[in-house]
Amino acid sequence: MKNKEPLILAVVVFFSLVTYYLVEPYAHHVMHKQVDSENFAYADLPSVTKTGNAANGKALVTGAAACTGCHSISKDGMPAPMDAVTAAASYGVNPPDLSNAGAVYDVKFLTDLIKNPAHALKVEHKFDANKGQMHPMVPFFGAGGDLDQEVADMVAYLQSIAVSKDELTPKVAYENACGRCHALSYENWTQIGTKPTFKHKKDSLAFDIQVLEYQDSLTKYMGKLPPDLSMYIRSRGEHYVSTFIENPQNHLAGTAMPRVGVTADSAEKVIEHLKDAGDTKRAERESVGQNVMWYILIFAIFAYLWKRSVWKELH
Repeated sequence: MKNKEPLILAVVVFFSLVTYYLVEPYAHHVMHKQVDSENFAYADLPSVTKTGNAANGKALVTGAAACTGCHSISKDGMPAPMDAVTAAASYGVNPPDLSNAGAVYDVKFLTDLIKNPAHALKVEHKFDANKGQMHPMVPFFGAGGDLDQEVADMVAYLQSIAVSKDELTPKVAYENACGRCHALSYENWTQIGTKPTFKHKKDSLAFDIQVLEYQDSLTKYMGKLPPDLSMYIRSRGEHYVSTFIENPQNHLAGTAMPRVGVTADSAEKVIEHLKDAGDTKRAERESVGQNVMWYILIFAIFAYLWKRSVWKELH
């Protein structure tokens, strides 16, 4: 009897591959726009040529530049001038704490952000100064000296107080880069921080009301409420999320979402946090998956040997 099993296997493999192509690569890369990564190089922003002085930078950040008029720097003992809900009502979104800005954000991005926020964030279509549409963050025009040197000093100060690249955790990277606009309900994260466990229901409701008030201000500022990202990494995929963080305009031209400006390392940590949020059993599942694959391989070998032993008379 002629052995037709290889032919049958080939047919099954062929149709399986065709089905996979139609469901995965075709659906994701043909039916949907493919956006290539820019490698977080921020090629549209000017290079930084000045070497900053952190001591001078601190004096500027806390003095002439008036950064602490809106931003907290908790690492240096400088609290926020107002709570998150009040800040959102004033600016549309709560200004971030700057303690780890020097670790989370790219140097070129930070430099341009200080001088021209709308340009660095790629939201000039929304905030056109010529039309009187000013970005809530006021540009720094200098304190009387060399503007580029003064900005370099400010960035140097922010880098000096930030944690190192290795110490920056995925959670902190997410909270800085995304957490003031996007909730992460699977991690109990709201736009105003992690929701505590309350003893009394009324306290829980009071917190929820604060979140709703913040979201109302954020919705007015952005045009719509930014989505909860708990399952985004699973529904959209790592490449989509990474390139969206890098430059939202490449995916949705005219979107109100600003460019985040994170470094490549920070983006990886944001992605890592989203993976953990979307799949809390990820590490355990990957470990079990490896064991299952080894089991299947060993089982297949024994099955093949058993088949040859039992059916050898028929071939």
